[in-house]
Amino acid sequence: MPISQSTLTVTLGERSYPIHIGAGLLGDAALLARVMPARKVALVTNAVVAPLYSAAIKAARGERDLIEIVLPDGESNKTLATVSRILDVLVANRFARDDLIIALGGGVIGDMAGFAAACYQRGIGFVQIPTTLLAQVDSSVGGKTGVNHPGGKNLIGAFHQPQAVIADTTTLSSLPQRELSAGLAEVVKYGLICDRPFFDWIDAHTTELLALEPDAITRAVRRSCEIKAEIVARDEHERGDRALLNLGHTFGHAIETVTGYSRWLHGEAVGAGLMMAATMSRHAGWMSAADCDRIADVLARLHLPTHAKPEVDAEQARAAMSIDKKVKEGRLRFVLMRGVGRAFVTHDYPPAALSATLETHFA
Repeated sequence: MPISQSTLTVTLGERSYPIHIGAGLLGDAALLARVMPARKVALVTNAVVAPLYSAAIKAARGERDLIEIVLPDGESNKTLATVSRILDVLVANRFARDDLIIALGGGVIGDMAGFAAACYQRGIGFVQIPTTLLAQVDSSVGGKTGVNHPGGKNLIGAFHQPQAVIADTTTLSSLPQRELSAGLAEVVKYGLICDRPFFDWIDAHTTELLALEPDAITRAVRRSCEIKAEIVARDEHERGDRALLNLGHTFGHAIETVTGYSRWLHGEAVGAGLMMAATMSRHAGWMSAADCDRIADVLARLHLPTHAKPEVDAEQARAAMSIDKKVKEGRLRFVLMRGVGRAFVTHDYPPAALSATLETHFA
């Protein structure tokens, strides 16, 4: 049974849904059964996660129809071809619009399963059961789904909200240290966007977070989800405030694109991107050197990279950013900061600030 469970709500009218957070939730058969009442369920997972957690889903489902789809692990497999495999199974098993997809895994699985759910018969229900920190605090919430293209990160996708999110914090104990640090980059992002006291708390608890101390990690997941839920409720389809959630991602996506989605974890690229956004904000005169140095220190203590040398050069980064989804009217928008906890979106920045940032953090 759960040790300490809390539930948040993403408020979107008739598409509102709960986020269940707590230790041991995959052992709560009643909760699992409640979120998958459909006639047929497709359990989409990967070869790493399936041996660890699929049995809990199957046990809660009982004798009712459940079809497991086990995909290869890794960001390099987040493609239309892989999503087509999911769709082929749904078609072969005659899934209907009132059937359900469950995404069990990290952000890659959640994005692909959600995209398949958005596309199949123009939309069927899906549930997110994220098993990585990055997915629990970020990608499982908000309804962004999609796949990568050789030309850019997440260029093909759709908005499709889940029916529920179940974040069992005990699954994080199976993560390699590198994956844990990658997830903490997204946690840091939330403090930098709009909650300086939360950033201060992260700064004071980096050791506990890296050690997966239960109270610390639960607080980090809950506060991150609270901030994201509030922003998504205001701006579901990213016409305004939701763009703030892309802090660090313009630079980060460029790193991932240039390196072929294979050498950097998404959270590592975001960590470097956060540092680059801070540097650009400082060069533009909007952030103090002290805040910039403090961000660098926190990222370093969380074992996150702060530059992309020697793997990506400045011109490669600039070219990759030129087709970023945040390009509007031919001008690249950035999420920058007027200090810790004061992010804003702008296309009106000194070009020299961008050039100086590229020269500092890329080869």
